[in-house]
Amino acid sequence: MWIDTHCHLDAHEFGTASAGVARRAQAAGVGMIVIPAVARDNFDVVQRLAADVPNASYALGIHPIYVPRATDDDLAELRRRVEASLGDPRFVAIGEIGLDFFIPLLCEPAMRDKQERFLREQLRIARDFGLPVLTHVRRSQDQVLKHVRQIRPPGGIAHAFNGSFQQARAFIDAGFHLGFGGAMTFTRALQIRRLAAELPLDAIVLETDAPDIAPAWIHPARNSPEQLPAIGAVLAELRAVDVAAVRAATRANALAAIPRLVPLLA
Repeated sequence: MWIDTHCHLDAHEFGTASAGVARRAQAAGVGMIVIPAVARDNFDVVQRLAADVPNASYALGIHPIYVPRATDDDLAELRRRVEASLGDPRFVAIGEIGLDFFIPLLCEPAMRDKQERFLREQLRIARDFGLPVLTHVRRSQDQVLKHVRQIRPPGGIAHAFNGSFQQARAFIDAGFHLGFGGAMTFTRALQIRRLAAELPLDAIVLETDAPDIAPAWIHPARNSPEQLPAIGAVLAELRAVDVAAVRAATRANALAAIPRLVPLLA
């Protein structure tokens, strides 16, 4: 079975169809979907959805895009909720957290500082509770790496990786895996496709980031975890290996990156 390591199944684009989408994904061979939170407002939502969907699990975190309206009370609540959720087998990671230096508002000096402060505190929560992190690294790979190296959470995933080979190696050396999805299905995405083809296979996990980053064959329509097997087939084609080998390797990699998934798939 395939593992979708990053899917916003709770997003409003899915409406009330999230459970049905997950069922169709499972029928297509997707055995697990990891649903990251993005803000305090949806901690309960992702937890309930993962409880209701047999092939789902969840992460808790504050996404950098939501940092402008987040407060220190939200960080305190995150720490409290993480501790309270450790007994929930469906709770598997801290995320989605990170830095975003693409959106102009988030690039303003005060907001850059706030993003970095929120990232550091969430990395500390991950370190303190021994949980991997699902990191947002848009135009911020080096800065995220700096904080990861200083605080040293127990690994995780660089989501939607689109950096250099040097940055990829730095994340791998820090104990991270690299997330690839729909972006590598576009023939014009030369750098991402080269990374997917040439990086060590044991460093790669697959994701959809649904409803975003739709693969080439459905773009610009809504993405879905049902697309993961076809995305995996593109990775196999880029690497000139059998699809079954990619499925087995990326599953093993996902379990290594997010160890709390292991008993859910036993």
